Amino acid sequence: MPALIVKPRARIFHGHEWVYASEIQRLAGHPQPGDVIDLVSARDRFLGSAIYNPASQIVARRFSRRKQDLEADFFLRRLERARDLRHQLDYPDPVYRLVWSEADGLPGVVIDRYGDHFALQTLTLAMDQRKELIADAIEALFSPKSITERNDSPIRKAESLPLATGTLRGETPEPFEISVNGIRQVVDLGEGQKTGIYLDQLDAYVDVARRAPGRRVLDCFCNQGGFALHAARAGASHVTAVDVSAAAVESTRANAALNGLEVEAVEANAFDFLKESETRLQQGSGSEGGDGLYDLIILDPPSFTRNRKSVNDALRGYKEIHLRALKLLSRDGILSTYCCSHHVSREEFLQVIRDASVDARRTVRLLASHSQRLDHPIIPTVPETEYLKGFTFQAVAGW
Repeated sequence: MPALIVKPRARIFHGHEWVYASEIQRLAGHPQPGDVIDLVSARDRFLGSAIYNPASQIVARRFSRRKQDLEADFFLRRLERARDLRHQLDYPDPVYRLVWSEADGLPGVVIDRYGDHFALQTLTLAMDQRKELIADAIEALFSPKSITERNDSPIRKAESLPLATGTLRGETPEPFEISVNGIRQVVDLGEGQKTGIYLDQLDAYVDVARRAPGRRVLDCFCNQGGFALHAARAGASHVTAVDVSAAAVESTRANAALNGLEVEAVEANAFDFLKESETRLQQGSGSEGGDGLYDLIILDPPSFTRNRKSVNDALRGYKEIHLRALKLLSRDGILSTYCCSHHVSREEFLQVIRDASVDARRTVRLLASHSQRLDHPIIPTVPETEYLKGFTFQAVAGW
């Protein structure tokens, strides 16, 4: 089998699974893009089996420390292992991430389950070439009604893959209803953001909702209203949900109606909405003598950066929304905030909030730290598997 000889001190010797072009000492044999290759150290020590794509900066991605090939039995075994892990989590609803890329030993494969319907992403060349084998394994283990291909992620461009969506198995599903945490929602596997809803935030919805009773709530970047719906059901006095997407706002309204909940859904740029709200507060239109417009604010924006080069710009954006949100909070209000870019570290994100609190002249105390749900496993030696970080703070009234 062709082999990639890896330079000493490459990241793979420290537990990572990737080999970059700059870490290659030499290539033995003539592998084709998408082939399985051996990884070998300069001292001829076998390091594992990997998928190969010379068109990517990440030339090789290890999927096993043993000799393996990507055949039907391999995918069946990996999906069985992934299924058993999720069953151990004992989620009451069959709605979860079944496969999370390297964290489940399938580099570039993401599979989300929505009951009898599955969404599949193949973000690496080798896995894309074998997506029918992956679909076979899903069918063998779950007998699904449908498997939808959601390969519209720009990440595929790094692997020189075209964007594609469609139905791989079964009939193309119309938007259908699911129930998660007792909230009914409509999922559109073909058009919804990500693969339908934000599965990684389902635990955070519950945590924030228990702080919502009796509070005036603002959910910024609401998508389909996950936080807003949970807050309204928990007994918030008023809930405002804001998103720049007309489709997201309409979904939020429809989901609120489906659950018999009152949510004011507003189509607006969240930055502009926060700025205009701050102006209203300064003009004295806030209730309680100007003591904030909201008692609970949620900030859950899309990633502001897709690479390290633009991190500083992203941090400026994060600081702006936190500064404005803190100015809108009531004297003991709660801010729950999230960052979904793995390029921004937890410490960098926390520093943004520190800086914003100083500029806003607000003291905040930490109530909770958040991460992605456990069906999105994290491998500590592969930091890219951890991307979602969040914090919930409470403003401290003047001493």
